[in-house]
Amino acid sequence: MTPLRYDEELLRSLRRVYGDELPRFLEYLQRPGSRLYVRVNTLKADPGEIVDKLRGRGIEVYRDEELHEAIYFRVYGPYEISLREKVIVVNKETAESVVLGANVYAPGVIKCYHNVRVGEEVTVVTRDSVPVAEGILTADCHEAIKKRRGVVVEVYKSLYKTVRVRDLPEFSEGLIYPQSLPAMYVTRVLDPSPGELVVDLCAAPGGKTGHIVEFAQGRVHVIAFDRSKSKVARMVRELSRLGHIPYVETWVADTRYVHEDFPWIRADRVLVDPPCSALGIRPKLGDRKTYKEILMLRNYQIQFLRAASRILKPGGTIVYSTCTVTLEENEEVVEEVLEKEKCLEASKISIGRAVEGAYGHYKSLYVRFHPHIHDTPGYFIAKLVKKC
Repeated sequence: MTPLRYDEELLRSLRRVYGDELPRFLEYLQRPGSRLYVRVNTLKADPGEIVDKLRGRGIEVYRDEELHEAIYFRVYGPYEISLREKVIVVNKETAESVVLGANVYAPGVIKCYHNVRVGEEVTVVTRDSVPVAEGILTADCHEAIKKRRGVVVEVYKSLYKTVRVRDLPEFSEGLIYPQSLPAMYVTRVLDPSPGELVVDLCAAPGGKTGHIVEFAQGRVHVIAFDRSKSKVARMVRELSRLGHIPYVETWVADTRYVHEDFPWIRADRVLVDPPCSALGIRPKLGDRKTYKEILMLRNYQIQFLRAASRILKPGGTIVYSTCTVTLEENEEVVEEVLEKEKCLEASKISIGRAVEGAYGHYKSLYVRFHPHIHDTPGYFIAKLVKKC
């Protein structure tokens, strides 16, 4: 696999969390978990019935041991991928999908070599020439790069193999949504109740927004924000597919200033899932990050969390979650905000499948999922309550 490129300062930061376990953590980052999770849209379908339908078509699928709405497919591999003369180079994000069997779409193609023609067999490779899949070219590669739309390679063999969720009729019918197991626990910790106003400050692409609606059986009003107009448009399409638009109000805004731009909001619960370094996302192919990037993101994260505290009613709840693993973006963000926002206090979370703290840090508060321990993405969840 392509090596991870993290500068020495970032590696030191990761050692604060993992110590001697760091090499094992980094090894697990470079491969997918053994389970690919999806969430059943319980406003439209019963998870047991979805499982029965899929199994009736010969698809191997399982119910999660704890979460009612969670089902999963097995991930198999790794398999050997042949490096052919004719290759298609794809970007990092596309490679990380294709490695699990997804087709190659035009926006993810960087370059085509050796005058490859439609109908020919090709190898899909990363920028660093690591083979991730084999397939058939289905469109003129150079034209596709210009137009940026459509399938370019139909993949028939990938480094790992699992179900193509987006090809299932249950997906197009809005009955399922791809979501990691730790991300599903976020809504459980938030625990929205009927009649409440819930604000999702960094909502796109809308996975947790939709889960909030489903968890509360459509009896909450959600205000979902994102600063990107295109991301909000995509989120609206996803919420429409799920049938959740009647329950969600969407806005394009920089929510670091939500308390100034939307002073009328008095939320019962606020979800803060801010932009982060995504160091917990798997599998990683050629990931490159610096410690300076971590510190920049940390400053943003603190702003989002402080803004959340100012639109929250006394007695209300904030859940802060990230798909990253550094102390700087997780425990230390929460601790700094607690120091500045005196009305907030941390509330203990109990998730039996997670661990408390990060290898000796903050043992009594917050929870984490670790790839090499839980076979999930790396994840952090904290719960804060407003006292006054």
